[in-house]
Amino acid sequence: MSRQKATVTGFIAVLLWALLALFTVGSAPTPPLLLNTICFAIGGTLGLVWTVATGAAGRLRSVPFRVYVFGTLGLFGYHALYFSALRLAPAAEAGLIAYLWPLLIVVFSGLLPGERLRRGHIAGALLGFAGAALIITGGGQGFSTAHFAGYGLALLCALTWSGYSVLSRLVGTAPTASVAVFCLASAALSLPLHLIFEQTVLPKSALGWTAILGLGLGPVGLAFYVWDIGVKQGDIQLLGTSSYAAPLLSTLVLVIAGVATATWTLLWAAMLITSGAVIAARASLPKTKPASKPG
Repeated sequence: MSRQKATVTGFIAVLLWALLALFTVGSAPTPPLLLNTICFAIGGTLGLVWTVATGAAGRLRSVPFRVYVFGTLGLFGYHALYFSALRLAPAAEAGLIAYLWPLLIVVFSGLLPGERLRRGHIAGALLGFAGAALIITGGGQGFSTAHFAGYGLALLCALTWSGYSVLSRLVGTAPTASVAVFCLASAALSLPLHLIFEQTVLPKSALGWTAILGLGLGPVGLAFYVWDIGVKQGDIQLLGTSSYAAPLLSTLVLVIAGVATATWTLLWAAMLITSGAVIAARASLPKTKPASKPG
């Protein structure tokens, strides 16, 4: 696969993740851990079929066990927190806070060996958190204590995915087929926890089941596979920057679907978070020296 085609393939994940909040809201009242179980089972099965069909199953045995543990905890933790946050707070607000992960990835990457944290990273982080603060305070009207737990889970969600993404550089690489194992293991981990801590509640309408199927096939399924292909074979920096479009696309989808209201507070928050992420990404670009003049 060419570099350009792999980059385009990876960008499909950004488009799919823009539907995550809408499908999560549509899947109500399914509890988070049960939703994790069903969606990861769908996404993992999808990947397993693809792995067997392409003859890549044999490569799974060469992946270190610690990589499977790390990948499983990353996927499971992020989505358990995300689904819980959207059950306890308005979808648009919780979704935007959770989408601080692109910004945090850029900031945290400066702490890795061989990387450095520049002023642009700090400025971007401040803008991003200003956007999150604007959402939480309701545009200066004070904290909404009724949704504070959801806001906190959304922030933990962002920290989990950004930490997972940055630390993944330290645990080595794995074939794209290993994502199927991550998904199936996340489903297996979610099921017993659901049975212990939650009451089994399933959607009562075809719309709810359609939302769950959409989650498993798209944002919690195909997205992980195409993203893996993109970051390994495509333009990683371009893909990282494009992921900052996810918060705006997600909010736009919610507004179009009538789930969220297009308010000035929401608009400014989205602009702050996205602007901060772009500034931080620009700070990560390699510094080029001006060409010396001849003679």
